[in-house]
Amino acid sequence: MEKIKQFFKFEERGANLRAEILGGIVTFLAMSYILIVNPLIVSGAPGGIPYGGVFFATCVGSFAATLVMALLANLPVALAPGMGVNAFFVGIIIGQYGYTWQEALALSFIGGVIFLIISLTPIRRKLIDAIPDSLKAAIGVGIGFFIAFVGLKLSGIFVWDGMQLSLGDLTNPAVLLGLFSIIVIFVVHSLKHGISKFSFIISIVVTALVGLMLGLMGVDGMPAFGKFDYAPLADVKDVAFVGIIEGFKTVFNQPFYNTAFLIFALLFVDIFDTAGTLVAVGKSAGLEDEEGNIPNLDKALMADAVGTLISSSLGTPEITSYVESTTGVQAGAKTGLSSVVVAGLFLISIVLFPIFLLFSHSSVTVGALVLVGVLMSQQLKEIDWSNMTDAITSFIVIAAMLFTSSIADGIAFGFITYTLIKLVRGEIKEVNPIIWASSILFIVYFALMANLVG
Repeated sequence: MEKIKQFFKFEERGANLRAEILGGIVTFLAMSYILIVNPLIVSGAPGGIPYGGVFFATCVGSFAATLVMALLANLPVALAPGMGVNAFFVGIIIGQYGYTWQEALALSFIGGVIFLIISLTPIRRKLIDAIPDSLKAAIGVGIGFFIAFVGLKLSGIFVWDGMQLSLGDLTNPAVLLGLFSIIVIFVVHSLKHGISKFSFIISIVVTALVGLMLGLMGVDGMPAFGKFDYAPLADVKDVAFVGIIEGFKTVFNQPFYNTAFLIFALLFVDIFDTAGTLVAVGKSAGLEDEEGNIPNLDKALMADAVGTLISSSLGTPEITSYVESTTGVQAGAKTGLSSVVVAGLFLISIVLFPIFLLFSHSSVTVGALVLVGVLMSQQLKEIDWSNMTDAITSFIVIAAMLFTSSIADGIAFGFITYTLIKLVRGEIKEVNPIIWASSILFIVYFALMANLVG
């Protein structure tokens, strides 16, 4: 045990075993929805990847990538197939451009190779170091609001009818269960006793048990155990490694412009989703040094790139660092040991799918996601609101993340706004060349996306 503590630098980071294990469990429960949502999305398109194969790839890919992050970077960051990327994978690459799912996996793999090459150079590290402090804080706040918003929307507490966001149906038992989850975690976290440290796990477990009992009493829409049916997992023989090999046989027959753009889009999202997440998690865990740098950041970026290669080979869209890792951090996680716990739970999920299905219900986890939003919003005080450049840029970052439901887009709009204001004020020399160049690339990206969608 002492060797484990030394390896993960417990003493240096002020970590303890109980908090690391608890943090890992909380992180897994907060992001376990991906084990249901990702297979449903990726297998749902015409000609989509077989459900069982995607589920297996999601479990094993998340296990492998998170374990690499734990052992290589020693950070409390978990990885899994990215939400938004899977929709792009199905809706744009397969649905709009007509690529097969095998070819889409090949595109993801190529993007992963480029990502890995970049990660081996100083470019990625310099990019994150180039972000102004206020902008880093705004990214953390934006992610916090975004996490809370996602939880509130998935649980039905707020609904989007295509025209406006409005309050959900408060007569719906599932919505009421979600509100119960929020109340429980707020109450427990506000207690002055040591029990407040366990607010995340208490909220999740108590809400799940209440929902399970209500379901047994005949209430609709409650969390429930699934059926032990492993037959769909047989699809893995037609997906893992087989799919990407078939994809490489035909993907280069597609128009070069389309292929190049789609690879760029996948790479763009992965790079800046990861950058934003690592900054947010590092700040939340208090891992920054005196200069604001996150330890082992280069290794973390490399772990993310390796994760993409693993996921696309197994049969699921690219893997990325998850902002839900902040739930584990707030529960006390400070080292990669918590990520080892998450990795193990992903692997166990193959066998215990019916059990984790209970905890992945959106009404069960909404409390944890909302509290993370509250805690991350405390970084608002780190933004210099008296400086109009920082104020405007920070507002744009936070608003854009919410309105676009994309961390990468929020960062992109922030970079562009920051560069534009500095240009207008005659302070362009203060803009790091990397931010300036990134802003131009972001403008090109949005122009290409507009043409793509149009």
